[in-house]
Amino acid sequence: MSAIPQTNSTRWLLYSLWIVASLVLFLRPLSGVIRFAARNDDASHIFLIPFISAGVIYVERRTIFRRISYDFRGAALLSLAAGAIGTATWLLHASWSLSQSFSAYVLAIVLFWIAGFVLFFGRTAARAARFPLLLLLLAVPLPDFLLAHVVYFLQRGSAELVAVLFDFTGTPFLRQGFIFELGRFSIEIAQECSGIRSSMAVLILALLAAHFYLRSFWKQAVFVLCSLCIMIIKNGVRIATLTILSLHVNPSFLFGRLHRDGGVVFFLLGLALLLPILWILGRTEASEDKKVTISAPKRI
Repeated sequence: MSAIPQTNSTRWLLYSLWIVASLVLFLRPLSGVIRFAARNDDASHIFLIPFISAGVIYVERRTIFRRISYDFRGAALLSLAAGAIGTATWLLHASWSLSQSFSAYVLAIVLFWIAGFVLFFGRTAARAARFPLLLLLLAVPLPDFLLAHVVYFLQRGSAELVAVLFDFTGTPFLRQGFIFELGRFSIEIAQECSGIRSSMAVLILALLAAHFYLRSFWKQAVFVLCSLCIMIIKNGVRIATLTILSLHVNPSFLFGRLHRDGGVVFFLLGLALLLPILWILGRTEASEDKKVTISAPKRI
């Protein structure tokens, strides 16, 4: 019995060769992307994205591959777009920053992979697999100018929350931008304190949870937006907690083990805050389904 209905091994073999060909074609920039991601925490998640996407496709294989075909036109359009991006990057990379070049190259690779999926499995299968295919876009490293805006957003949000928590706990402070003067010492919410790495992990998990547990698009969007707020909340709570502990317990909390390795604790706190939101949105969907079932007219 086949694990994937109506999908023969020839299509998978051809698609695998397509993937390998794209990797060979972009071997040089791809090796640079791997080194770049290994050195930068804000890009380390890109290693996992292709495997997560493949895992989602495997889990939903019976729905995705219910109807398969070949789609040469759609694949050609996506391949042309990928080729145009790759060629333009190759011609203009000397005037671009390293992160911009890597972003464009990875975008071209992702479009090639989607084009191959459309070619060997068809438009209907690609439409059914739109979530895992679009998820591949998270493997594209953010270029410098976009990353700077994201980091600033996280810094600003964390700073505002830290100020609120200091006021709530009665901690006296003077603030100048991202710098908080606390008498005995001062802290700065630097770019390294933005929590971009754990925030990306929260975002990925939120997207997966919304896809698997929520059907309504607007509720999925609400849950993902809530995850963006949780990113800021857990980071602000982490900074404020470490600062207050260093003030009233031991100054080593600012540079000790909890500061270095305690991110997991606050990451789990963020997930704990998201779970009730997911439960509430799921319950409202169940209630709506029940109302629709009750109000549906009975067939005679």
